Amino acid sequence: MLATMARVYDAEWYVLGEELTLFEQEYSTFNQVAHTIGVGNGLEALTLALRALDIGPGDEVLVPSNTYIATWLAVSHTGAAPVPVEPDPATSNLDPSRLEAAITPRTRAVLPVHLYGQPCRMTEIMALARRYYLAVVEDNAQAQGATFEGQLTGSFGITSGTSFYPTKNLGALGDAGAIITNDTALALRLRQLRNYGSDQKNHHQLLGYNSRLDELQAAILRVKLRYLPAWMAQRRQLAAWYNHYLADLPGLRLPVIAPGAEPVWHLYVVHCSQRDALQHHLAANSINTLVHYPVPPHQQPAYATLGLAAGALPIAEALAATCLSLPLWPGMQEDNIATIAACIRCFFGKVSPRN
Repeated sequence: MLATMARVYDAEWYVLGEELTLFEQEYSTFNQVAHTIGVGNGLEALTLALRALDIGPGDEVLVPSNTYIATWLAVSHTGAAPVPVEPDPATSNLDPSRLEAAITPRTRAVLPVHLYGQPCRMTEIMALARRYYLAVVEDNAQAQGATFEGQLTGSFGITSGTSFYPTKNLGALGDAGAIITNDTALALRLRQLRNYGSDQKNHHQLLGYNSRLDELQAAILRVKLRYLPAWMAQRRQLAAWYNHYLADLPGLRLPVIAPGAEPVWHLYVVHCSQRDALQHHLAANSINTLVHYPVPPHQQPAYATLGLAAGALPIAEALAATCLSLPLWPGMQEDNIATIAACIRCFFGKVSPRN
């Protein structure tokens, strides 16, 4: 990695150069799509994807009620309105059966999020979108490499945005993001939007932005992309061990996978009505956990103008109150998982882990 960084430094070309071009080609190959457009971060990836589709003031975009706020912010930054749709309480992902009731004459797009690395039920979402002539823009920030019915997430919609924030399965050494698409005209528009509305120096076709994936981050991502398949395999094994050691434990709900989905386990999220007490118990035993995410977007002050009071989106609120992300990263071993599981079982009065 240090040699890669030195190579970029010595090349003395730091923006829109060869490293970005090569990464975009390699990431397109990985995702089995025609085009990748590297941008500054995941939020800007989604925002530019929506802007490239001319979504703006007066439009509505259907979004999950339970997601990181960046999904909603991308819609708001275009001037459009995010319209929250409740998830399937089992998978925590957007529930296709609830989408139709949220569609109005102003609805322009659906923005499904493959939360925690778990694929959404994309076949149903795409069928509904075709029926109502809606664009599908996927938020694939947590699910690079996941599949639904054999197709890679991020490749279903007309475009998708992803993040390479350092904690992601494919992480840079800072902020970074990308958009992927099979639409050549849309790819050109996106390349213009990310670079001041220009694809030729000093000539500006669009009111653009400055959101470019720099050469250093692109070079780092090129190296890490080679390891991503192996890291995905490790994450799947770790999740399988969690499922084994935590099986049949009353009071703890394990992740539920939609039929046809092959997750990449960005996070391993369990649900427990005693979440806070369980988290404190694990912390007391030197096991760090996180909550993704403790406050749904509609309860954030930033979206107070929507007027959605407590109880307005009960499934999202219930998931936020009970979710807990257990430790999971490549390099963990089975005995690490067994130790964590034993501590959890002890909390519930089951001293011995499941054999």
